[in-house]
Amino acid sequence: MTAVCPACVAMPEMEDIELGTSLQFSLPSIHCAACIGKIERGLSGVDGVRTARVNLSLKRLTISGTASSEHVENILTKLGFEAYPLDLEALNTAHDTVGRNLLLRMAVAGFAMMNVMLLSVAVWSGAADATRDLFHLISAMIALPVVAYSGQPFFQNAWSALRVGRLNMDVPISLAILLAAGMSLFETLNSGLHAYFDAALSLTFFLLIGRYMDHRTRSAARSAAKELTALEVQHAQRVSDDLVEKIAVAQLAIGDTILVPTGARIPVDGVLISTSALIDRAFLTGESAAVEMVEDALLQAGEINVASPLYMRASAVGDDTTLRRMASMIETAENSRNSYTALADKAAQIYAPAVHLLAFLAFVGWVAANGDIRHALNVAIAVLIITCPCALGLAVPAVSTAAISRLFSMGYLVKHATALERLADVSRVVFDKTGTLSQPSVILPGGITPKEKAVAKGLAQASNHPLSHALVDALSGVRAVPIREIKEVAGRGVIGKWKGMTVRLGRGAWLGADFDDLGLQLGDAQPLQIQARETPRTGVRSAVRGFAQPCEIVTGDALAPATRFANYLGLPVTANVRPEEKLRYLEQLREKSERVLMVGDGLNDTAALATAHASIAPASALDASRSASDIVILKDSFEELPLLMKIAGLARSLSQQNFAIAAIYNGIAIPIALAGYATPLAAALAMSISSITVLLNSQRIRFVQ
Repeated sequence: MTAVCPACVAMPEMEDIELGTSLQFSLPSIHCAACIGKIERGLSGVDGVRTARVNLSLKRLTISGTASSEHVENILTKLGFEAYPLDLEALNTAHDTVGRNLLLRMAVAGFAMMNVMLLSVAVWSGAADATRDLFHLISAMIALPVVAYSGQPFFQNAWSALRVGRLNMDVPISLAILLAAGMSLFETLNSGLHAYFDAALSLTFFLLIGRYMDHRTRSAARSAAKELTALEVQHAQRVSDDLVEKIAVAQLAIGDTILVPTGARIPVDGVLISTSALIDRAFLTGESAAVEMVEDALLQAGEINVASPLYMRASAVGDDTTLRRMASMIETAENSRNSYTALADKAAQIYAPAVHLLAFLAFVGWVAANGDIRHALNVAIAVLIITCPCALGLAVPAVSTAAISRLFSMGYLVKHATALERLADVSRVVFDKTGTLSQPSVILPGGITPKEKAVAKGLAQASNHPLSHALVDALSGVRAVPIREIKEVAGRGVIGKWKGMTVRLGRGAWLGADFDDLGLQLGDAQPLQIQARETPRTGVRSAVRGFAQPCEIVTGDALAPATRFANYLGLPVTANVRPEEKLRYLEQLREKSERVLMVGDGLNDTAALATAHASIAPASALDASRSASDIVILKDSFEELPLLMKIAGLARSLSQQNFAIAAIYNGIAIPIALAGYATPLAAALAMSISSITVLLNSQRIRFVQ
């Protein structure tokens, strides 16, 4: 039996990709768009590396090609970055060690900062000579070890960059901390009037606050792909010779019989052996209602068995399971580049060296103006810190990650990074009818013979048209006869040979009959009419009413049934449209500057889906249609389609807002720093606030209704 699941074939071209050649690395030390450019450029010419994509929000690198994990890891180390091969299984159970480490360092820095500030009060109050020196010395004994410990995240990243001749934004941050502590120690040892241990600790403390909040916000905005990996089952119960043994899921093979207890997740894709089962498919469809399954039904990894224990036979394991394929597709979308991401990357590459030059000019200018090297150095450091392009680098990835994750939780699988950007531009929506807006059923004629039933089922099984599926359901229990030389004529029907006779199943007009319903013809006999009925897909009517854009139906169905259905929805309709005519119609709309969203499912929709400005296909669509579409709907209901469009529009707005936030911040902060009014501590606070503001603004997409 061949079973088709909606998710694992949502992007069938994935079958042609060797998932084993994809490597993933965790990059905990990256913090800005300059890091992305350095890594991707550094790997672009490496033998065995076909593509390299960095996801800043997830701090993750994805490599496709034939290069080994060890080779890529060595190259990343030479580039100055920490790199750890990503173990998806470990991700499921690992604790947040990075966040805990940052929190501990932040707590130590905060405690030391408060103590040193208390000691500084005495100095500010007028303590002099030996008393002042004593307080400075005590402050040094507290501050220096704490700076060495709490500042390690910045020092390590800065050193990793410097040793390979590269600059990142942790270099000026580290320089600011070390200079503040070093100058203070120099003043203390020479009985100077001023020491800045409190400033060094405050700078470290507030920078750690920003880094920790940045980490926590990214964790909250984790991708749908990471959420999917949490659903993977690590162990399964394999049945062999009436013995049940608990083994690792990685050891399962196709054909193994598996026992799934009540309340447990399905470990791999497979076929139900038990008579029936009640399955929770919420992770796939977003709908909480459990689904009744019967024998031979397809089960998918990640689903939950909510009734009695069941037996299943494995049909896909490892990277071929629904869960792994979906995670791979989502991650591909997250790691892809849209126009806003490309703009941010280019801006950051130009921006970073420009900032370093600006800081140098500020230093030279202040030395020339007043001759105070210490003040000039503080101004230059403040400029370097305050102009960190972290907010610019996070502007788009944070929005993209949050949007894709939100849509997946709603039951929409986004396959292309530019899909949301293009959806936001849509000015017209074109729907196919049968199988897209409607779910058909058939009524078998009373006089149909067993032979005709067997031939009809043989032809219908070879087609993925919704009416063919409905006919197969109506002929349940009938044994199909083998049909040879089967061909499907898009938008018309199926033709083949049986016992040397030509048999056809399709539209009445195609068979030469005077009816519009489905028809069956054996040889030269009169076509047999099979009545078709259509019911609107769940949520279609409310979806059509919720679109702000004008909608219409363009279908290959006959005029009479198409008109009846269109009148029910209140939409204009164009019927009897062949595939090439549908494609031509969309091209005509494009020539009129219309940006069309095509929603379709059939073979006759494939070219139109690929040509449209944006495209959506239901999970029940043909492989080719799902392949051509930008987004796949993983649930039956269309009710939330208008919300999908709203989220796409908001994603574009938030990306633009994030760019504006970064620009406004720099427009205000840079002149203040150049004028000498921003200390390194104030610069660190401003930099952290800008990045956090961008991240929090991106999370608004999770709450749109």
